[in-house]
Amino acid sequence: MTQATPTSPIVTTSRYPNGPLPPRAGAGLKTEHIDAILNDDYRIGFLEVHAENYMGDGGPAHRGLEAIRAEFPLSVHGVGLSIGSESGINPDHLERLARVVERYEPAMVSEHLAWSSHDAGYFNDLLPVPYNARTLDRVVAHIGQIQDRLKRPILLENPSTYVAFEQTTMSETDFIREIAQKSGCGLLLDINNVFVSATNHGWKPMHYLRDFPLELVEEIHLAGHAEDTDDEGDLLLIDAHDRPVSDEVWKLYEIVISQAGALPTLVEWDNDVPEWPVLRREARLADAILARLGPASLLGSRHAAE
Repeated sequence: MTQATPTSPIVTTSRYPNGPLPPRAGAGLKTEHIDAILNDDYRIGFLEVHAENYMGDGGPAHRGLEAIRAEFPLSVHGVGLSIGSESGINPDHLERLARVVERYEPAMVSEHLAWSSHDAGYFNDLLPVPYNARTLDRVVAHIGQIQDRLKRPILLENPSTYVAFEQTTMSETDFIREIAQKSGCGLLLDINNVFVSATNHGWKPMHYLRDFPLELVEEIHLAGHAEDTDDEGDLLLIDAHDRPVSDEVWKLYEIVISQAGALPTLVEWDNDVPEWPVLRREARLADAILARLGPASLLGSRHAAE
């Protein structure tokens, strides 16, 4: 009988055992890029993986990630905990996430402000929640459950949204601030999500960023978006993760770094994934902005380089 690969912490000596992510650009790890990353003269600041891709016990995916973890800082990003769900956190999924975290000891763990499951049903999407006191209490309780099991704070990511709820009684920025203050979690600011939501709802992204608690942000995400039209023929942006970061998002990123300081910044590219040099170019653009604007920011660099 074949034995399962043990899920104890990795034993490979890592150059970055347990420190914070450096205030540099990172990239989402794709298995087809592993060899190129390990052999590249450009040393990416960190790699991020989706936890759900590593919830099995063994196989090539784990072997590749172990090689990466030995050389680079790591962040784990979850997409399936359904933090906003009225059905509660799936305990089996949380246990699988905990095993990934215990095995790879990432610098950061993050999740979305969204829901994707209800009772026994699962939706292959990140669905929004209404911003009100009832949802706030539920999300805070769920984050507390997750953090208690993982024995560490997590980061919560702001969503990209396409509809608004009549039941909403709070602004998104106030809602997220209250969650962080009551749960003790940190925040992951996805700037592309800000731009997508602002365009779709007709508000200005700078107004959102002015109200967002930047002092609680510990990681930033950047990505590309696609253009579509809604049923009335108006412009609709989709958080597609299938193309370079737009000029508008780069400009917002420069403003955030000039105010908040140099922060770990992930370039996401999950669909129509190109060759590694294309992602490397995007990461180097982010690194250049961090080096140019981070030290002179209002808050200063908040993550010491390893």
